[in-house]
Amino acid sequence: MAPFTLFISFLLTNLAVLHSAEEEKIHTSCSPYYFCNDQIGSISFPFRYKEHPRECGLYSVDCSEPPKIQLKEGGYWHEFESLSLSNKIISINDKELQQRLERDSCDDESLDYLSLPGPSPISDVSTPSNLTLFKCSNTPNPTNPDLELCCRGASHTYYYNSSNQTPIPPPLCSVVQLPRLPGWYPLNQHHSNLTVNFTVQVTVSKKCSKCYDRGGICLAHEGESDCSVALKGGQIWRLKLGLAGAVAGIVALVVISCCFFWTKKRQDRLNVEVFLRNYGPLQVKRYSYSDVKKMANSFKKKLGQGGYGGVYKGELKDGRLVAVKVLNRSKGDGEEFMNEVAAISRTSHVNIVSLLGFCFEGSKRALIYEFMPNGSLEKFIFDADNPQKDHHLGWEALDRISIGIARGLEYLHRGCNTRILHFDIKPHNVLLDENFSPKISDFGLAKICDRKESIVSMLGARGTAGYIAPEVFCRNFGGVSHKSDVYSYGMMLSEMVGGRRNINVQADNSSEIYFPHWIYKRLELDQELGLQSIVNEEDKLRAKKMIIVSLWCIQTDPSNRPAMKEVIEMLEGNVESLQMPPKPYLSSPPKSPAVTDSSTTLVSIQ
Repeated sequence: MAPFTLFISFLLTNLAVLHSAEEEKIHTSCSPYYFCNDQIGSISFPFRYKEHPRECGLYSVDCSEPPKIQLKEGGYWHEFESLSLSNKIISINDKELQQRLERDSCDDESLDYLSLPGPSPISDVSTPSNLTLFKCSNTPNPTNPDLELCCRGASHTYYYNSSNQTPIPPPLCSVVQLPRLPGWYPLNQHHSNLTVNFTVQVTVSKKCSKCYDRGGICLAHEGESDCSVALKGGQIWRLKLGLAGAVAGIVALVVISCCFFWTKKRQDRLNVEVFLRNYGPLQVKRYSYSDVKKMANSFKKKLGQGGYGGVYKGELKDGRLVAVKVLNRSKGDGEEFMNEVAAISRTSHVNIVSLLGFCFEGSKRALIYEFMPNGSLEKFIFDADNPQKDHHLGWEALDRISIGIARGLEYLHRGCNTRILHFDIKPHNVLLDENFSPKISDFGLAKICDRKESIVSMLGARGTAGYIAPEVFCRNFGGVSHKSDVYSYGMMLSEMVGGRRNINVQADNSSEIYFPHWIYKRLELDQELGLQSIVNEEDKLRAKKMIIVSLWCIQTDPSNRPAMKEVIEMLEGNVESLQMPPKPYLSSPPKSPAVTDSSTTLVSIQ
C-alpha cells in the first residue's frame, strides 16, 4: 500500500497548492521596468524588486540604502554600488562583509556569504577572477597529494589545488568559488587574495528568458531547465472542476486499490504454493505455524534480527536445537522465502548452513535451520555493545574460518548442481558451530542460475552497504557475476583482519578512515601492520596473506578479481608467492543501507 499512499499524499498536496493559487489570485503581470532609487535607477529582468513574485525575475534587489542584491535564492544580501541593465553587470562592494573578513579571514559563515553560485542551466554568474577552494569537514583530511591546506575555520577546513589538473572533490568536501583580486598571488596567501569589491556578469539562458516572458518560473531539473507557468485569472474556474473531479477520483482509487491489494496478497500466496508444488520433492519438512510456535517456545528466546525477520532459538521433538527464522509479513511478495528454500535445499556442504524445515501458512512464513551455538562471525570481529571486550579468535582460527567461507562460496559458484550467487556475503551472514567452523547462511537475496545459461536477467541490484561490488550499483564498472560475491568476501576478509568495520568515521587520522587503503599503504611501505593480537611471526604471515588476498578480491574491475578457487589456493599457499595487487580504486563503498534499482541487471556467469 505504500506506493498508493505516497500517490494520494502527492495528489492531495498538489490540490492544496492549486487551491492556494486560487485563493491568492496568482499575479503574472510583471512590469518591464521598476524604479529602484536615485543611485541605481530602474531595474528589469533578470532582476526584480524583493517584494515582487519569483516570476518577475531571478535576482532579488533591495532598494534601501545601501542597495543590496541576492546572488543565490534565499541567500546572503550583498551591498552593491551600480547595476548595468544593458550588459547585466553588477558592481559589488560589501563593506559589512569586508569588516567580517578583516576580523577572521577564515570564518565559515563569511566565506559562505562570499562564495558565488555554481553553474546552472538557468543562469550563470561570473567574475573576472575566481579562487577555487575545497571546503571539507574538519573530521577527515583529504589524502589527495595535490590538495594543500589553505586555512582552517571553526567547522570546515579549506584546501587549494596545487596541480594544474582539476581534482575530484574528496569525500565530505565541496567546491567553493570565491572572488579574488586580479593578478598573481601565492595561493597559500589567500587572505590577501579575496575581495568583497568585484564585478559580476549575469548571463541568462534564452529558454529561461522566454519562460519569464510568458510569466513562468525557470527551474533547474536534472541538469536542464524547466518552465513552470503560473495560472492566470481566466484559468481559475478550471481549478474548481479539477478539485471536484479529483475528490471523486480519489474515492474511486481507494476502492480499486484496496481490492487490488487484497487480490495481490492472495496471488502472492498462490505463487508460493505453486512454487512449492512444482519445485518437486523437498528434502526438508513442512511444519504448521502452531508446530513452529511450540518449537520456538512462543518465540521467547531471540537470537538476532536480520533484514527479513527475527531469529529465535527452538528445539525439535528429537531434542535437536534449531534456529527459527520468522519472515516479516510486510517484506516483498514471497520472493525472499522462495529464494531461500530453493537455494539452500539444493546445497549440501560443510560450510553451508542446513535447512531442516519450513512453514508456509497464509501470511505466516518461517525457516528452520540447524542451531549454531557460537552465533555469527560479526560479534567476533567487532562488538559495538562491548567495545572493551576482546573477542579476537586468534589468527590461526581466522585463517581457518576464511578458508572455510571461501570453500562454501566456491561450492555455491561451481560445486552444486546449479550455480548460486549469494549477493549478501558479510560477517552477519556467516555462522559458527561449536568448533568455530563457518557456515554461510541467509539466502534471501540469492540468485539461482541454470548451468546452461551464461547470462541471467535479474531485476534490481541487491546487497548490503559496505559489501556491495561497484558493478552492482553502477553498471559502468562491468557486468554483475560471481565476482560480485568475491568482492563482498574481500570486504569481509578485510574486516576480519582489521578487527573493525572498513569505514571508520571516528578515526583520528584521515588515512585510517578506510581500512583497505590504510593497510595497503603500510604493506607498500613495508611498515609494521599495526594489528591487534599479533604475537609471533607466524601470526604476522597469516595476517599479511589474508590482507593481500582481500585486496585482490576488492579490485574495482571484476576481471581483476580472482575466482573463489584461486582465493582458496592463495589462502592455502605461502605468502611469499603472492604478488601485491594494484591499489583498489574506490575510496569507499556506497552509503545507502540497501541498493535497489528498477532496471534490469545482466548477470554474467563465467
